[in-house]
Amino acid sequence: MKILVLGGGGREHALVWKMSQSPLTERIYCIPGNGGISDIAACHNFPLSDFRKIVEFVKEKNIDFTVVGPEQPLVTGIVDHFQSEKLPVFGPNKSAARMEGSKIFSKEIMKKYQIPTAEFRSFDDMSSANQYLSHISDGPVVVKADGLAAGKGSMVCQNIDEARFALDEMMSRRIFKEAGARVLIEEHMTGIEASLFVVTDGKDYVTLAPAQDYKRALDDDKGKNTGGMGCYAPTPFLDEAIHSKVLKSIVEPILLALQREDIIYKGVLYVGLMLTHEGPKVVEFNCRFGDPETQVVLPLLKTDLVEVMQATYHEGLGQIKIETIPEFAVCVVLASGGYPDAYETGKKISGLDEVDRQVLVFHAGTKKENSHYFTSGGRVLGVTAKALSFKESAKKVYHTIEKIQFGGMQYRRDISRSVW
Repeated sequence: MKILVLGGGGREHALVWKMSQSPLTERIYCIPGNGGISDIAACHNFPLSDFRKIVEFVKEKNIDFTVVGPEQPLVTGIVDHFQSEKLPVFGPNKSAARMEGSKIFSKEIMKKYQIPTAEFRSFDDMSSANQYLSHISDGPVVVKADGLAAGKGSMVCQNIDEARFALDEMMSRRIFKEAGARVLIEEHMTGIEASLFVVTDGKDYVTLAPAQDYKRALDDDKGKNTGGMGCYAPTPFLDEAIHSKVLKSIVEPILLALQREDIIYKGVLYVGLMLTHEGPKVVEFNCRFGDPETQVVLPLLKTDLVEVMQATYHEGLGQIKIETIPEFAVCVVLASGGYPDAYETGKKISGLDEVDRQVLVFHAGTKKENSHYFTSGGRVLGVTAKALSFKESAKKVYHTIEKIQFGGMQYRRDISRSVW
């Protein structure tokens, strides 16, 4: 089978790496790919927004199956485009992808079907939003951009002044462009965050190893929000009892709700959770694999990923049993200096040839020139290892990081430490 993966980040490198191990896989292509992906797949660099050209490429190369990695093409309808051409594709259609494309849409669905989540109000003008803030108690609130903001559109505000500042940043200054034209103001939930990947064919579903990621740029959860600076799996906080409760109170109700709304959801439904004293609640839904969570979840997956995706497309997930490797995985992201603010690219990366084969290095923002790798983005590499304990996994990762160098390299030194 010839497979095309769309995307060029660490998530897509992990997907390509995992699918390349399947006996069903003959060859893998990737658009646009990155330096690391180019070592195991044929990369072609043209825009993911050019659906017509992508479809032409699929037909030209006789590609059997396409996997969409990032949220942007999903939200803008690439799956619908493939379906109109009768081309097999993995991912939710435009209507279903609104679960991530519009936080307000997602919250309204949860409210309608009584799925546990934070209390919220939505606004499309700053005056009304500020007026609402004037009538609530001064304390932590969360301000979220309605649309896609590369995982950075949520601001936890410790007081009303910070909330007003967040509103100004989103709605007036448009730091997230049109994603901030509408906003949510939510109650601040406290508890432990966790991520659960649900794969569904519209009728049946399976779940993968639950993970926990680190959004803040600096140790001890300080600094600015990022796309993710590291993660680990499986999170011990989502034990069997809580996992079962999440399935019964959140996963199954949301899948049923989508069916009742005549939304056919086929693909990954990423469930962002807050494990509160009142029980698990939804922080957000995403319409694709998480990044960097994919880099720890897939190394723990024993089941053939291509078989899972094929079963999803053909509505046969009821016949699939998910098996996981009984180990613990940790991933630490190496980022460009200054990320998530301004950063420089084009820095030569050294030391990758010294990495132990038992450690995985997933490329995110890299390019390859004349057999050398260079930085090309904010998040550059994700170093992943698995072992019989989180402590041993982290030890492997941080020992490996000592071998890797590029100008301005920054990373967190506390990934998974809380569960040692």
